[in-house]
Amino acid sequence: MTFTVHPVPGPGAEDVVVAPDGHVYTGTEDGSIFRLSPDGRRVQRVAHTGGRPLGIELFDDGDLLVCDAHRGLLVVHVAGSPDGADAPVETLLTRVDGTAMRFCNNAAIAGDGTIWFSDSSTRFGIEQWKDDFVQDTRTGRLLRRDPDGTVTVVLDGLAFANGVALAADEGFVAVAETGARTVVRHWLRGPRAGERDLLVGDLPGYPDNIARGSDGLIWVTIASPLDPLVERLQKAPHVVRRLVTRIPERLQPSPQQTIRVQAYDDDGALVHDIDLHVPGYHMVTGVREHAGRVWMGSLHEPAVAVYDLA
Repeated sequence: MTFTVHPVPGPGAEDVVVAPDGHVYTGTEDGSIFRLSPDGRRVQRVAHTGGRPLGIELFDDGDLLVCDAHRGLLVVHVAGSPDGADAPVETLLTRVDGTAMRFCNNAAIAGDGTIWFSDSSTRFGIEQWKDDFVQDTRTGRLLRRDPDGTVTVVLDGLAFANGVALAADEGFVAVAETGARTVVRHWLRGPRAGERDLLVGDLPGYPDNIARGSDGLIWVTIASPLDPLVERLQKAPHVVRRLVTRIPERLQPSPQQTIRVQAYDDDGALVHDIDLHVPGYHMVTGVREHAGRVWMGSLHEPAVAVYDLA
């Protein structure tokens, strides 16, 4: 096993994306966007969003699409930006139907420029993610932004909408439901267009970001294994769930120390299941396979990690 941790100058490197040349981008809790060299040894800040960057995607021109939990959908113009200077940040979308998004989380970009993205909750922001998770508000949404700027709510009522990925032929879009331990599939073309089913159900834990790898598979993070207490709480009366989120945090359910990612094909068949226990790194929330290497990010760690499949 080859598992390497590469520190970055900030906590919470939540997601990762890999450019065609092998450079890796991640965003941290303080709003910074960092670029790592392909070997992970050189780390350079390339932008600052002024918020809390989560999901990161690449446009064809090399710029970044950033889902910022505080600021919405952003474009970070890193392509052509000089070294040593923060790249310009453009606000693409902050409001849906006149209301500010509370928790813009993850995205996928279609070939025609359509952006599919998640808004995890309409009640709680990222600082209160546990409240939404335990209370099981099911106010998460999957949205679509067309190239002309039109925004549509495609799915709602999701149990903490999270990672987003497209089928290899863009015949469906998938969105992770963290609270329900599923990956929902919404069909875009063919005889099932408009229908919803599950790409994967009954996951062994709570999924966070998902992403299509260079191998054509959809990679799914398992941020924490199934917690029987959480499962019971989600079925408890609403008043009980609310009370639990008001007790001291040290007494609330917490993510377990684990490193786990899985990969599925477009039929929902499991292809890879990487389950590691490495001291000093845990809670994988971002994943990106590139050329046989699996890059990972973490909501809590001040580092990204990489696992060599070979």
